[in-house]
Amino acid sequence: MKKAMVLGLAVLMAATFVGCGNASATKGSEENASTVAASETAVASETASTTDNGKFVVGFDQDFPPMGFKGDDGEFTGFDLDLAAEAAKRMGKEVVFQPIAWDSKDAELDAGTIDCIWNGFTISGREDDYTWSEAYMDNSQVFVVRNDSDIKTAADLAGKVVEVQADSSAEAALKEEENQELAASFGTLQTTPDYNTAMMDLDMGSVDAIAMDSTVAEYKITSGGMDLRVLDEPFASEQYGIGFKKGNTELCDEVSAAMKDMAADGTLAEISNKWFGRDVTTISK
Repeated sequence: MKKAMVLGLAVLMAATFVGCGNASATKGSEENASTVAASETAVASETASTTDNGKFVVGFDQDFPPMGFKGDDGEFTGFDLDLAAEAAKRMGKEVVFQPIAWDSKDAELDAGTIDCIWNGFTISGREDDYTWSEAYMDNSQVFVVRNDSDIKTAADLAGKVVEVQADSSAEAALKEEENQELAASFGTLQTTPDYNTAMMDLDMGSVDAIAMDSTVAEYKITSGGMDLRVLDEPFASEQYGIGFKKGNTELCDEVSAAMKDMAADGTLAEISNKWFGRDVTTISK
């Protein structure tokens, strides 16, 4: 009888110990699950768009006046940057101007280091690569030569050295079927990282012509006092838009709504007049 009672107590204690162990294991599993969930939430937070922290990060080429560049005071300025700053204010966000290498713009956008590309960014030929705002400005691609040059038309560029910014709209336009024969007639078609360098190359005579945006060419010639001129006939026409990462329609719609408001109350025209002396914008009022 005594042996039976001892055996029964042993069984009861073993059962109790096992039960406590299971409870501890269950509690540990719940705590682990909670930790994993918290960790996943933190990672999601870290990889969220920069706009989630109240900032609107604008990627631009800092050597592309009058759209975006560094002024004499060392501050970033330009037509597009003024538009971006006003749009950010209306969205209740802090604008951040992020200069980028133009041929790295896609990598910057994909990495989330910028929210958009806003800097004389041509829609034509890139329609399917980004989520686009409504076009806000017309532009064309032209050739710039020295005033004392005997080059009068595009046909006179045969055998000449023509320079273009790498990964620019002008470079893309010269690769289009309608311009391939023209480009093939050049003695050399070479690229440069930015148009400031191209202008200096042309001014010094190391190249015969530059293929570039008419808006930038006219501004550089007028404001820089360079003895250059634009050939009469453009070789491509295009429109400027704001490029967002493919699928980022929410931010695109938010910025587009701000631009519509700016067009409606005259702010868009006011900023345009500041930089161009006229309203060059195309967004419907």
